Amino acid sequence: MKAERERAARPRKRAPAKGELVFEGLGVSPGIAVGPAHVVEGGSVHVPEYRIEPDQIEAERARFSAAVAKAQKQLVKLKGKSANLPGTAAEEIGFLLDAHLQMLTGSRVVRGVEKLIEEGLNAEAAVQAEISKVAQDFAALDDAYMAARAQDIREVGDRLIRNLTQTPYEAFSHLSPGSIIVGEELTPADTALMNPELVGGLAAVLGGAESHTAIMARSLGLPAVLGVAGLIGNVRSGDVIAIDGDGGRIYLNPSAKTLAQLKTRQAEDEREEKQLSRLKKLPAITRDGIAIGLQANLELPRELDMAMDAGAEGVGLLRTEFLYMNRDDLPDEDEQYKIYVELIEGLSGRPITARTLDVGADKLAYSLAAHLGGGINPALGLRAIRLSLRERSLLEAQLAAMIRAGAHGPLRILLPMISTLIEIRQVREVLDRVVRRLHRRRVKVPDPLPPIGVMIEVPGAALSADAFAQIVDFFAIGTNDLTMYTLAIDRGEEQVAHLYNPLHPAVLRLIQFATEAALRARIPVSVCGEIAGDPRYTPLLLGLGIRELSMAATALPRVKQRIRDLDLVAATRCASTIMDQSDPGRIAALLDDFNTLA
Repeated sequence: MKAERERAARPRKRAPAKGELVFEGLGVSPGIAVGPAHVVEGGSVHVPEYRIEPDQIEAERARFSAAVAKAQKQLVKLKGKSANLPGTAAEEIGFLLDAHLQMLTGSRVVRGVEKLIEEGLNAEAAVQAEISKVAQDFAALDDAYMAARAQDIREVGDRLIRNLTQTPYEAFSHLSPGSIIVGEELTPADTALMNPELVGGLAAVLGGAESHTAIMARSLGLPAVLGVAGLIGNVRSGDVIAIDGDGGRIYLNPSAKTLAQLKTRQAEDEREEKQLSRLKKLPAITRDGIAIGLQANLELPRELDMAMDAGAEGVGLLRTEFLYMNRDDLPDEDEQYKIYVELIEGLSGRPITARTLDVGADKLAYSLAAHLGGGINPALGLRAIRLSLRERSLLEAQLAAMIRAGAHGPLRILLPMISTLIEIRQVREVLDRVVRRLHRRRVKVPDPLPPIGVMIEVPGAALSADAFAQIVDFFAIGTNDLTMYTLAIDRGEEQVAHLYNPLHPAVLRLIQFATEAALRARIPVSVCGEIAGDPRYTPLLLGLGIRELSMAATALPRVKQRIRDLDLVAATRCASTIMDQSDPGRIAALLDDFNTLA
């Protein structure tokens, strides 16, 4: 097996005379880029180990505390820098950096290091020992999600050791324009230090199609190839490198012929973009005359203009977590209200669906640290609506702001990670209390109140959809988490990322079950996960009965084009055939054949 891995890691040589090497990996963000390589050097910092005298223990503890405080300041500063990144990049980086901050706040790691220092071990060695122990404990768990969190723990430890040894991080402020960043693994800290205007693309040995690096690359519009075996050791900074994010190939020292082919592809991509831009003002209607609603997912308010330019009919998912990021305090009702009103006014009468706070566990906001406790499994812990219902003041402030904003235009309220009827009823009780309080304050309240909907993103919610449909106003199917929870797969963990498959029959049956429940109850149902923005899945989703899709603004033109080329009757027959299948491979083949022919 080891020999096979070593053979697979060797690049395939295409043009020995010209020195061109071709590496194959996973294309996770489309596009082509050619530029000088900038290799992010790995390697651990040298860690000294020695005993300290009893009378020096207090000073050593103070040195460790200073390193922790410095690390916290560094992470907050990185979050501030990353907040200016476009698309979902800011949120993805923010979530991970918040998780790192949480590990530095009274955690097992900090307590363990302090205990080792008390026993007479120097701070650097204590950090290394404790980090290794905790990371090994996580990696040993029979849980891919928890095993993957070991890397986060190691990154926190590396930051502490660098601060203790005064070893600086590499800066990315002096890159040559169009540089291709190459590394074993690109972390949120790496990305936050990059200037997107200077980076042409990303390539890394580790990472899956739905990893944080991949999502950030797509949000930034950067071509990226991950999972590239044999890359490190063959590429040096300054080498000319080309990335084919569509084909999943990396060309080191590309030949003139390869460069010409890539240049031709780039020109074709540019022509396609121009053609797609002409669809902006055209309706999303199938060939047989069925109108489909296309809306945009927003991570940050500044993305609204891009969504409108892409032809979005509204905002199908506003992730409100941005309100809590990059700050030490919590936003009050008035601050939230003003932001919602600005968005509503910017939409000029188009609808907006605002999701209540969806953070917790591995998705942490620094301002919420005091409200959160540790959990053994973050994905199954205190997050989303569970956090909001425990900390009612957070939920009340959000609901009050949303209700008030609803008086200025069409707004819907979406509840994340709902799994029981009791949660919905509890939220409605809070809502009623908030409305009564607003009436007492003589604040204008819309009549009727904003519709209340739920995210269908856990299997329990999908299977309870008939009951949910009787007490809510709409569904939004979140296929990212639904796939993850159904298949027990962390989509960001490269070791199991290949198993993450929204075409798994179990996932499709849950989508179908929830959709049919909504249709029976005559309430709207939309899909707002990653597959909503991929034209490959459009025939299947429409064939299952979905008539509303919400996606990243950049995906809108291609999905609209697919809809306008599609015959819904044929798509419905295709979906019916697919739902009779039990093999994911057969399902994928049927869908791809349909897309090729229809």
